[in-house]
Amino acid sequence: MAPKADVVTETMTTDEIRRSKMVELRSKMADIDGELITLADKEVLNDAEEERWSDLITERDALEPELRKLEERAERIANIKAESHRMVHGLPEVNIRTPLSQYEFADVRKLDYRAARDGALRTLEDREQSAYLKPEQLDHLDSFVRRDSDVARRILVTENEHYRSAFTKMMLDPQAGAYLSDNERLALQRWHEYRAAAEGVTTAGGFGIPVFIDPSIILTAQGSVNPFLTLGKVIDTNTNIWKGVSSAGVAWSFDAEASEVSDDTPTIAQPTVTVFMARGFIPFSIEVGQDYPGFQSEMGSLLAAGYDELLVSKFTTGSGTNEPRGLLTALGANTNDQVVSTTDGAFGQEDVYKAWKALPQRFRRNASWMMSVDVMNRIRQFGAANVYHATTVTLEANAVEVLFSKQVYENPYFPDFTGTTGLENRLVVGDFSNYVIARRAGMTVELVPMMFHTNNNLPSGQRGWFAYARIGGNSVNDIGFRLLQNQ
Repeated sequence: MAPKADVVTETMTTDEIRRSKMVELRSKMADIDGELITLADKEVLNDAEEERWSDLITERDALEPELRKLEERAERIANIKAESHRMVHGLPEVNIRTPLSQYEFADVRKLDYRAARDGALRTLEDREQSAYLKPEQLDHLDSFVRRDSDVARRILVTENEHYRSAFTKMMLDPQAGAYLSDNERLALQRWHEYRAAAEGVTTAGGFGIPVFIDPSIILTAQGSVNPFLTLGKVIDTNTNIWKGVSSAGVAWSFDAEASEVSDDTPTIAQPTVTVFMARGFIPFSIEVGQDYPGFQSEMGSLLAAGYDELLVSKFTTGSGTNEPRGLLTALGANTNDQVVSTTDGAFGQEDVYKAWKALPQRFRRNASWMMSVDVMNRIRQFGAANVYHATTVTLEANAVEVLFSKQVYENPYFPDFTGTTGLENRLVVGDFSNYVIARRAGMTVELVPMMFHTNNNLPSGQRGWFAYARIGGNSVNDIGFRLLQNQ
């Protein structure tokens, strides 16, 4: 019987085998380059390191021609296919087994929901395309694509080798448009067409970050340390204001036989969440742009770190003016949802019990706690000997933070305990699905081709990436939370 690997190879098409080999070679070369860069950063190499350097150079010199040959062959095949699909304006008969090349030059404006969905799911299945994603992120995007055709279309226009290569060139060199390949130009054209249709703007402007490294989409998955993205209700919107419907519920009643039913009409409210623009700017020297290794992954990491930190901050304490309305801001303005500490200027286990009791029972089922690490540490110390009171698990266990069998989330933007006798927020407990995050999926980035010094207004030899995304947040049902305060 043939080995399992041989059986798999026999069932793969020639294109799949070629792509698999290219992925393998790129991975090996990336590992080699990483080790070479590490060695190059050292001022002096010992004998073993010198020998390792030589071995790596020899191995790289052997792999590079093989990879280049495969890439040139793949590009030639893609160009041949592109000619036959260049005038495609729609794909009425596509399905999940349709080759990815069929989607690369399709006008996504003409695709119906099913075609866009199947094309995006086919892209997610491709091993080379989805190499940037963790398993939980793939699962998140899979469910995302099945309910949002706009994200499906965005995947089709940005997650292909031609758009990614064009995006990388345009983000490093403002003159890159002059030497893009025909396939790269067509890929950018499809992006601009999609952007104009989806966002109601002209075709001029920035370039969409490929979805698989786009932090405005990926960070909603479990890869983020942002507790709001894990606990809150994330809703995608195509307008600048999300409008919902909320109610305290229908007041049912028992009535006598054949008697008139009582009027149990509920009170309906319409909470809103305004979408604002989050912005980020990354300056870099021309030298860095010319020698930038691992552009795709590095750019994703840089943008994700700053974007995630900004969201945690604003979802906590944002004013609601030109930025999301933070949870502490919303609850701090509603006295009905505030619980006052038992002793002014103090914080004890009785306050934790008090906050938990004040939360309505229907919100305790899905409740979570949020606080600073300082407050969390103080709760840990409430227990004495074997009397643990409101503490989490024993300090020695230290495996998971829980209070009343509910998860505790640390938030660095919650205040520490200071012992003040004035107003001070301590912690929040509640069902965080009542905090709604409204967003327009997708981050855009533009290249600022030259920066100037403020002193003499002369060029600095630097460029910059200006990134922006649209997102908002607000508590739409304050009664679902309790804020423990010192007053």
